[in-house]
Amino acid sequence: MDVIGRLDRQTNGPLYQRLHRALRDAIADKRLRTDEALPAERDIAQDFGISRITVRKAIDALVEEGLVTRRQGAGTFIAARIEKSFSKLSSFSEDMVSRGRIPRSVWLARAEGTVTPEESMTLGLGPGSPVYRFNRIRYADDAPMALEVSTVPAFCLTSVEAVGTSLYEALEATGNCPVRALQRLRAVLFTPEQAGLLTLDAGAPGLLIERRGFRADGITVEITQSYYRGDSYDFVAELNIGMP
Repeated sequence: MDVIGRLDRQTNGPLYQRLHRALRDAIADKRLRTDEALPAERDIAQDFGISRITVRKAIDALVEEGLVTRRQGAGTFIAARIEKSFSKLSSFSEDMVSRGRIPRSVWLARAEGTVTPEESMTLGLGPGSPVYRFNRIRYADDAPMALEVSTVPAFCLTSVEAVGTSLYEALEATGNCPVRALQRLRAVLFTPEQAGLLTLDAGAPGLLIERRGFRADGITVEITQSYYRGDSYDFVAELNIGMP
């Protein structure tokens, strides 16, 4: 298939990995475009002279990376990159639902603790104050999209188990949802552990947002570090020229 290109027959390794690389390169080069359907498995198998099992394994790897999505009864499509507004305060769950995708989380840690000296300064809490910490993988349509680490003062929630799909929903239920935030964005390279959780190669590029959320009365109710996949996210902001 001209749009996919040729398989690298010189490189060692399983055949499905070579097809996976060819498909991934075609997506990166925009030879396969957003919302375009992948050719049928049987057509790819026939054109490359390989088995459908090999094709399916290659496509499964793309699904795990969030580069393609399967639609029941319709086929497999190139996933759209997600645009997240950097000037609007919204939760991951809200962002995904607004784009017609299904958010979910896998908990890595959810625990009670006491504030660290650094957290004490950021949250405005005294030494020994209780906090809740949340560490999870955020998914959209079963594709891992981000790693999220949050610390919240214990007085903001009824318990550490109060947080289900959305931290902001749990904070809203107690009247402690942030209404404004300070955010800082910077580029990072994923560690081997982080990359493994997001089904990426170690050293893959990512985007880190560090956020400090404030209640209406100015009380800090959240500090969060969110590590987003660099191959799936674009951050956008509307800018206006200031009047002299």
